Amino acid sequence: QDAIDRKEKKSETFKTAVHGLETDTPVLKTEELGRRAPQWVRDNLVTMCMRCKEPFNAIKRRRHHCRACGYVVCARCSDYKAELQYDGNRLNRVCQECYVFLTGHVLLEDREGKHKGILEKGAAEISGRSLLCSSLQLLDKNGKGGMRGWFVIPQDDPLVLYIYAAPQDVRAHTSIPLLGYQVRDLPQGDSRHLFQLAQSRQVYTFVADTKELKQRWMRAMARAALGITYPEEGEDVDS
Repeated sequence: QDAIDRKEKKSETFKTAVHGLETDTPVLKTEELGRRAPQWVRDNLVTMCMRCKEPFNAIKRRRHHCRACGYVVCARCSDYKAELQYDGNRLNRVCQECYVFLTGHVLLEDREGKHKGILEKGAAEISGRSLLCSSLQLLDKNGKGGMRGWFVIPQDDPLVLYIYAAPQDVRAHTSIPLLGYQVRDLPQGDSRHLFQLAQSRQVYTFVADTKELKQRWMRAMARAALGITYPEEGEDVDS
C-alpha cells in the first residue's frame, strides 16, 4: 500500500484530481460504518485533518485514514481502535467520531455540536451545491506566482467566493465577499487566461485553465457583485 501511495503521489497532479470524480468521493451512510469498507479520500486532496482541521506537515502531522469512514485524519484524531464488521470484527484505526458511534463510548473532548465558523464549510460539501466551482490560480501582487486552489461560490452563500487549498479540505483557506466588485477581462498572456476582481485599491488576479472557464467565472462573479443570487438561466449549477 505504501508503494501504491507513493506511485499515486508522483503520477497524479492537482489538476487531474480536481477534474476527475474525486470531489464526489462516496461517503458511507451512518448505518454502514464498520459494515462496509469505505472508499478512502486521497491524500493529495486534503491539506488539513478532516476532523480537527489542523494543517498537515511532514514532521508533526502525518496523514492517516480512518478505516470506518475513509477520511484523512491526523494521528491525534485517529488514535482510537474499534471492531469493524467488514474486517472480521478485528480492531482497526478509526477517527474519534467513528469510535464514538461504533463503541458508544462518550469522550470528554468530543466537540460534536460546536458551531461552525464562516470558513469551516467542507469543500466537497458546498461544491456539490454550488453555483460554480473549479480549480483556479490566484496570483500574488507581482503577478508572477501565487496559490492554486479550489474555488467555490456556494448556492447557500452566493455572494461570497470561498478559496480552498484542495478540493476535499474541510475548512476554507479564505473567502472574498463579491458584492460591489468590478470584474475585469485581461489580455491573454503566456497562454494564461487572466481576469481580475477590483474594488478601490483591492485587486485580485485569477488564472483559469481555459477561455471557456474564464468566461464562466467572470459571469458568475459579475452577477454576485451586483447582488444577483439565483443561477443564470440555462447554466448548470455545481459544474
